[in-house]
Amino acid sequence: MDKALMIQLGGSLVAVALLVAFTAWLGVARPTPPLDADAAKALLAVEFPDHRPDAIWIAADGAGMIARAGTLALVLWRRGDGYVARDLPWSAVADLKPAKGRLAVRVPDARPVFAVADDAWPPRELA
Repeated sequence: MDKALMIQLGGSLVAVALLVAFTAWLGVARPTPPLDADAAKALLAVEFPDHRPDAIWIAADGAGMIARAGTLALVLWRRGDGYVARDLPWSAVADLKPAKGRLAVRVPDARPVFAVADDAWPPRELA
């Protein structure tokens, strides 16, 4: 390896280290707060503007929610520093059984898990 290649390699290492330090200093990765009723309604309005949910259930840990809009289940769950939204037929969600305080929902591209406080599914407000 010649001198020019070593200088280029050293410069690249310094540049990457500075970028990592800069993003850490800025705090780019921010924690996502747990959902509450107001935040859930706001997210539903943004993600599903054409649907008006009849009832909303927020997971016990605030990391997701399931809303019922007629024959649809509107599902939101935390992924990274934001939330992912999908809709499913209500029958696919209503037939699920929680196990050990967790409710696993199958969507076409993921399998979010929701914390259920008392292992009773579906809750009264959604049934």
